[in-house]
Amino acid sequence: MRFSIASHAAWAPGLGTAAAWLAWADKPFVIAGNSEAAVAAMPAMLRRRAGFLGKMALETAYSCLDGRVDVPTVFCSRHGECARSVELLADLAEGQPLSPASFSLSVHNAAAGLFSIARQDQASHAALAAGSHGVEHAVIEACGLLADGAPEVLLVAYDGVLPELFQDFEDCQEQPFAWAWLLQPAATRSDDVIALSWVDEFEDDAAVMAQESGGARQPAGLEVLAFYLRREPELLRAGSGQRWRWQRLAGTLC
Repeated sequence: MRFSIASHAAWAPGLGTAAAWLAWADKPFVIAGNSEAAVAAMPAMLRRRAGFLGKMALETAYSCLDGRVDVPTVFCSRHGECARSVELLADLAEGQPLSPASFSLSVHNAAAGLFSIARQDQASHAALAAGSHGVEHAVIEACGLLADGAPEVLLVAYDGVLPELFQDFEDCQEQPFAWAWLLQPAATRSDDVIALSWVDEFEDDAAVMAQESGGARQPAGLEVLAFYLRREPELLRAGSGQRWRWQRLAGTLC
């Protein structure tokens, strides 16, 4: 799959500017904090409904689209509104009534739904959860929409820290982040053409053994974002029986 990135945006606590993200990409550190994205472009009534995670995703979606309408969207999060779900389950366990508002915002397409409602935009939207390789599968979904004739597709990847209940099961160093890409069909010549392919094995299989063994690696979304921001020629990602090659095709015929 090959595509061009027409625009991009990213947001996380303490990382609200392009310069801050480039500095992070040069020397990555563990992102922490609970400051919320402003999402100033969204009407206040709907903005108040979004939680910490949703506001990060919405901030990048608005920034990346910059007023465009009728653009299909693909939202991708490994864990989604997991914290809300845990709170709801705790209420059930204690025999407490559930909050209808909290339940409606715990579903995986909550951010995508708020985004379409706020913009009164009837373009299609999807919300994916595909484990540690969700970003790759979101790209497949977006490229499928491009192949079906959509001139542009917005991809939003986001996640946050897991609730304490689930932290013993982490296979990466979960951190709060969100980023968005506006995907277009691969340009004839561009320095922002990205290729993604699934492979049976890599030429140097030892290069990804550390990835497959887990550990304190970055979340998938941050690995891919660092590859993009650093303008690296290649990123190899492996684990859970899947192996992917990301490539930047600068100045090549696509």
